[in-house]
Amino acid sequence: MAIYNSMIGRDASNDPLVPEPVSAEIIQELPAASALLQRARQVPMSTKTQRQPVLDVMPIAYFVGGDTGLKQTSAQDWKNVDLVVEEIAAIVPIPEAYLDDAQMPIWEQVRPRLVEAIGAKIDGAGLFGIDKPSTWPTAVYQSAVAAGNTTIAGTGADFAQDVTVVAEKVAADGFAINGFVSRPGLTWKLNGIRSSQGMPIYQPNLQGTPGGTLYGYPMSELTNGAWDTSEAELLMGDWSKAIIGMRQDISFKLFTEGVLSDDTGKVILNLMQQDSVAMRVVMRAAFATANPATRVNTNSATRSPFGVVQATTAAS
Repeated sequence: MAIYNSMIGRDASNDPLVPEPVSAEIIQELPAASALLQRARQVPMSTKTQRQPVLDVMPIAYFVGGDTGLKQTSAQDWKNVDLVVEEIAAIVPIPEAYLDDAQMPIWEQVRPRLVEAIGAKIDGAGLFGIDKPSTWPTAVYQSAVAAGNTTIAGTGADFAQDVTVVAEKVAADGFAINGFVSRPGLTWKLNGIRSSQGMPIYQPNLQGTPGGTLYGYPMSELTNGAWDTSEAELLMGDWSKAIIGMRQDISFKLFTEGVLSDDTGKVILNLMQQDSVAMRVVMRAAFATANPATRVNTNSATRSPFGVVQATTAAS
């Protein structure tokens, strides 16, 4: 039998001589930034602890009764906000054989994710008190709830009205809103709000990261995994009253020798003996919120520079 269609070619399913090329690029989302590292006021720290004076008692003026009336005395006082540095760290070990065989620069992929992980840890602790060190004071969300600067999403005619209700409470405490941080996807909820004529009310930026502006102030979605969707839809406030103390910025170090052990002292990995490399990332930072006295509210128990539109699940 004559054969006319026999030839060496490529097997579409699995050709051992012509392996399928693997892209050296990992397609993934840009590592999300930290909301607090973006918005909070950063102060340098040269020691583990530092005190930040905050106005606590405001002076009061009085009318003098007549030409010879006695002038009364008044006082002004401050209290300290304690900034206590805590260390945030992680170690990523990788076998050398895996690094040699990898078709992409592994550490270039690991580094930004470690930065993102540190940002998420700071945001979770500072915004919602998640895994918060005992040396750090009340988180932004809890301070807003304690002061009563809240409303439940859906209470008003629409979400935009819910925002104004909370913003008014923050303003009534004597603070000015200068920005918003929201749960992932809130921008699309705002995009869906329509006027009675069916026209879109919210007009976000059409370029850049999700968010834009809300009532003229910047709004960003927190997408690093730190947002507690069971508690809040939106946080707002005067973000200069959130303070990040920077003792040591993020630093990386590679190790080819040493051992990794668990909290009982048991050796989990011996880098030299098991031909592995480990990258260690460390950051040392402090966090605190300032709640200075204002002319319109001198009671710290009912005052907060922050407010929150709570999720409907927070009410249950």
